[in-house]
Amino acid sequence: MKIFGYKRKNNKVGFRNHFLVVPTVICATRTAQEIANHIDGAVFLDNQHGCNHMKQDHEKVFDVLVGMASNPNVAGVLYIGLGCETIPTRQIAEQAKKANKPVECLIIQEEGGTLQTAQKGIHLMNKMIRELGNLERTQVDLCDVVVAIECGGSDTTSGIASNPVVGYVADKVIDLGGTVVFSETTEIIGAEHLLAKRTVNKKVAEKLLRLVERCEKSALAGGEDIRGVNPTPGNIQGGLTTLEEKSLGAIYKAGTRSIQDVLEYAKPITGKGLFFMDSPGHDVESVTGMVSAGAQIVIFTTGRGTPTGCPIAPVIKVCANSKTSQKMQDNIDIDVSTIIEGKETIKEAGERLFTELIQVLNGKKTKTEILKHHEFAIYLTQPTL
Repeated sequence: MKIFGYKRKNNKVGFRNHFLVVPTVICATRTAQEIANHIDGAVFLDNQHGCNHMKQDHEKVFDVLVGMASNPNVAGVLYIGLGCETIPTRQIAEQAKKANKPVECLIIQEEGGTLQTAQKGIHLMNKMIRELGNLERTQVDLCDVVVAIECGGSDTTSGIASNPVVGYVADKVIDLGGTVVFSETTEIIGAEHLLAKRTVNKKVAEKLLRLVERCEKSALAGGEDIRGVNPTPGNIQGGLTTLEEKSLGAIYKAGTRSIQDVLEYAKPITGKGLFFMDSPGHDVESVTGMVSAGAQIVIFTTGRGTPTGCPIAPVIKVCANSKTSQKMQDNIDIDVSTIIEGKETIKEAGERLFTELIQVLNGKKTKTEILKHHEFAIYLTQPTL
């Protein structure tokens, strides 16, 4: 089993070689998109935020815009700011430079407007890609891999088959020296006591339980009592009647290894093993947080069929519902309905998924990549001023 990736100057390893154009505020998105559209190999981050945030959300936006650029799948980044937004574009760029990669920054109000900014940005990205676009892969180790695991559009087959298969792969990655992160605080409610028993110490267990308590209080403040009720119509149609039922199936994707730490949203992953990150059940926001924290690849289970991807990380879609896999074959990478049909064990399907994981790390494109599903969203919890 050989894995090949892009070794970065900060000793991190990427498994894609993306060049990212990041608007730090919604007012700069059209200009950033125009730059990316003119450059083969550039990826656009569709940021809809960046101004008038309260303190907690300001920090989240800052962390995500730095984290996405710092992810080892990114070879270089160009930030585009407007000039009067509250998110500090130059400060974000300086923070991103700590990943020891090319970082450029343009401010629209200083460049003379959107057209001149776009023209200069195209020149900068063209130069960056000419210099680093042909970087060759070298052999690396699985200990360099950080896998994010996600479930969305779940149904009864998710907890029975696809999540256990991903859990098998999560255990294998960790046993081979890699790192795994899972999230979605709303989707461990009702099963948090089981995860707390798996933490490495009492301190981490208390952090996990505090996150769940905070999540429930936030929902109650918004008029939603989520414990005991599944608020998602698609899950109900898929046969999941309560949040506890969904959670008990969802936690299977995290395997059986000990949880090393509990992280706030989009905070960097440090260390090896299994980590939990605070996030909502909103798939795109959850994936964004984990990739911003350093995950280079995502394994995503879905029973009903969720096509969303990520701008910079390949997303492997796994489904155990044979009807969904057939109807949405353009979007599903791995069909594990064979488990329910009695044709394959969880271990056998797990080995098949692990092989797919290695192939994708080595460059095989997932269906989200082929179809350019570059969905991006940030988890915000406060009013915008």
